[in-house]
Amino acid sequence: MLYQTLVDIYEKLNATSKRLEKTSILSAFLKNLQDNDVEQVILLLQGIVFPIWDERRLGIADKLVIHAINIATGKSPEFIEQKWKELGDIGDVSANCVQKKTQATLFSNELTLSKVFTNMQQLVSFTGEGTVDKKTALVAELLTNATSSQAKYIARTALGDLRIGLGDGTLRDSIVWACFSQQIGLVYNQAENDVKLDEEQRKKYNEYTNLVQSAYDKTTDFSLVLEKARKGEEALKKITITPGLPLNVMLYQKAQNIADAFATVGQPASIEYKYDGFRLQIHKIKEKILLFTRRLENVTSQFPDISKEAKLAINATNAILEAEIVGYDISSGKYLPFQNISMRIQRKHDIESTAAKYPVHIILFDLLYLDGRDCTVLHYHDRTELLAGICAQSKTFYLAQKIITSDEKEAAEFYNKSLLNGNEGVMMKNLSSPYQPGSRVGYGVKVKSVMDALDVVIVGAEWGEGKRSKWLSSFVIACKNKDEYPAIGRVGTGFKEKAEEGTAFAEMTELLKPHIKPQEGREVQIKPAIVIEVHYEEIQQSPSTAAGYALRFPRFVRLRPDRRPEDASTLAEIQKLFTQQRGRTKNI
Repeated sequence: MLYQTLVDIYEKLNATSKRLEKTSILSAFLKNLQDNDVEQVILLLQGIVFPIWDERRLGIADKLVIHAINIATGKSPEFIEQKWKELGDIGDVSANCVQKKTQATLFSNELTLSKVFTNMQQLVSFTGEGTVDKKTALVAELLTNATSSQAKYIARTALGDLRIGLGDGTLRDSIVWACFSQQIGLVYNQAENDVKLDEEQRKKYNEYTNLVQSAYDKTTDFSLVLEKARKGEEALKKITITPGLPLNVMLYQKAQNIADAFATVGQPASIEYKYDGFRLQIHKIKEKILLFTRRLENVTSQFPDISKEAKLAINATNAILEAEIVGYDISSGKYLPFQNISMRIQRKHDIESTAAKYPVHIILFDLLYLDGRDCTVLHYHDRTELLAGICAQSKTFYLAQKIITSDEKEAAEFYNKSLLNGNEGVMMKNLSSPYQPGSRVGYGVKVKSVMDALDVVIVGAEWGEGKRSKWLSSFVIACKNKDEYPAIGRVGTGFKEKAEEGTAFAEMTELLKPHIKPQEGREVQIKPAIVIEVHYEEIQQSPSTAAGYALRFPRFVRLRPDRRPEDASTLAEIQKLFTQQRGRTKNI
């Protein structure tokens, strides 16, 4: 396939904000895709060249792309940087420079999909002296042979910022349309941008959507899902959990209190400590251990201590377990807040010394796979019994503390005991429930001491003034609504001026800089990438925010590097929290 074929799809997707129109465009393209192009196309549509769970990352800096543009077009770095300030997007700059390039090109080859994909993957293969020059040469080679529109997306892909407004939900629906529209009787009316389905068709549509979503949740691999979906419904149903491929984790709703939790999960229920750590999938494949965060990041190399413990403690050949990883103080033995170990997730150097400085406990709470058996279909109570049977517990590797009860008083006492032990609260789970990856289905809920907390995405900010002129502040925060991130207000309190006091403005600025979009004066737009937890006093209706709601007195609590933007609190959750508030609040 020629790379231009994919670029044409990029441009069409970028030209519309209508989700159904995007789905129609993409589904028609996927339907006619050649089998040998599926994997590369699906990855490139997501703006990546390795699966999301692959530990390899391009990690390309802006300066490298600027140098590559300079080599390919003859435009000076100063000209390129000035254009970047004007246009606000290095992809648009790349297109502009290629269109007006002065560099003489003796040989120009039409770019293929495979050539672009291969060059991009090779960017991670270099180490040692001359690495930057070799990487620059690979990008420059592509730009030299690119048209202006191709150059735009080559630069964006290199930097991991495709900007075509394509989320997982749209990609999933496009697979449904491409593979099952005939079975559903689905027809898209472009003039009205609408799909009209009767009751029976809607039922079928939901069934196929759930089937595709389930297949993705089990594999987190859209290329595999498309490959099987093209073969039919039965092939899709045969997709199974595989050690080495992380699952989308099952998500838990918030409950207002113990009584509300029992009403959701039923009685009796399992009640376990909710630890202040981060969630981890532990995959054992014979003698090999792989570790994945809930963001599907492979953090095996960052946690050699966990790998060592897991290899010794898990009595199984192949298994997938879920655990909460909690930091503890060496001298007191007490649990530490999440931020004390969050830095280990991104650590690439000094791994051993960091592990010694920030040791962890591995607290197991679920079993998803065991020696050829998909355990997600089993009842929760049966899964945890199997889990207890295959794990040799130690001082640092053990099962979550829990009770099983129908009694609200006993549950409340256990909840208070959890708080006294430095935990966030409790998890309450239905004993007979299966494990449903990726869903908030009411099989389990969390009860926390601070209920007014949300995970939000930073989508904008403002450059400070005076001594804060080098820092971003007044962060625009957003929830998730399908593939969009509507704003629900700003947060500026809770951050520190000095790093030793906590998360500082300078640290936030460095984290957000790679994601800054075009800026107007002091205001900047930011690509949804960084998730933070905020507390707030109440939720109010607000016509001035994109979400239609705003948080009153939001305060930054901590960074959530274990969360993807897709994991942020949803607009539906905020609407539910709003209606649950005691009394209705006034509009802003």
